[in-house]
Amino acid sequence: MDYISDSEIKSIVKNAMEKLGAKENREAGEPPDRVAAIGSDHGGFNMKQSLIPFLEELGYQVIDCGPENAEAVDYPDFAFKVAELVSSRKACRGIMIDGAGIGSCMAANKVPGVRAAMCYDYATASNSREHNNANYLTLGAGLIGLNQAKIIVKTFLNTEFGGGRHARRVEKIMDIENRFLKEG
Repeated sequence: MDYISDSEIKSIVKNAMEKLGAKENREAGEPPDRVAAIGSDHGGFNMKQSLIPFLEELGYQVIDCGPENAEAVDYPDFAFKVAELVSSRKACRGIMIDGAGIGSCMAANKVPGVRAAMCYDYATASNSREHNNANYLTLGAGLIGLNQAKIIVKTFLNTEFGGGRHARRVEKIMDIENRFLKEG
């Protein structure tokens, strides 16, 4: 009879946990794997509604930060809701869709711990994650179609941070943020 060694069992369990989106020895305060917060303004509402089932197909639990319909709203309100969930580590990634993606990116980057990137193609999505460790994606529904948005979202979610020389640069970005944080 063949027996499985302890190291083989640990390897099998680790692989199974990774496939389920869980991490062994999760550090305190680390965001949950495969939880994405998503929001939009009225201009991005239809794209948001189409991306939610796509995210679920990719294995993500989705937190919909609104709005609930396509009536006119102000994008900073929803960009902030998504950013709060990323900053508080209740979501590992945030996605916000407005008309151009620019204003939401600016609003989200005001929230400590958020590194938002406006992406418009595969290359910007890949670079934002690999080089900048972005944790928040903004999209312009008026500039890209749904198929392009899906490519960007999938790339953003599947690209790992490269670390190495990029880690030093991301640390410098975070140092700038920390210089301007005020207590109280």
